[in-house]
Amino acid sequence: MFALQSSGSWAQITLTQSPGSITANLGDTVTMSCKASQSLNYSNNHYNYLAWYQQKDQQPPKLLIYWASTRASGIPDRFSGSGSGTNFKLTINGATVEDEGKYYCQQGYSS
Repeated sequence: MFALQSSGSWAQITLTQSPGSITANLGDTVTMSCKASQSLNYSNNHYNYLAWYQQKDQQPPKLLIYWASTRASGIPDRFSGSGSGTNFKLTINGATVEDEGKYYCQQGYSS
């Protein structure tokens, strides 16, 4: 059993994550939600400017997902992102001990 936490808010656009913490078992499917105070699809194109990061103790955040659903290089396919506009989800299919940490959604992304 291990813990995952999610949190975060950013200037101008507020991002609200839920749940605040999750206790998961090996192999569980874990879903985290992120709700933006306004649309992150700025130009009505197919890009939603929403990223997900994982942060472990004493380490910088690691980019997992950008444009809401595109996995960053080297990220295992058990991580997936979905959503559009103001509502987004990060799903971990088959959680492992390596996935323990804090998870953040962010407007835009920085590698």
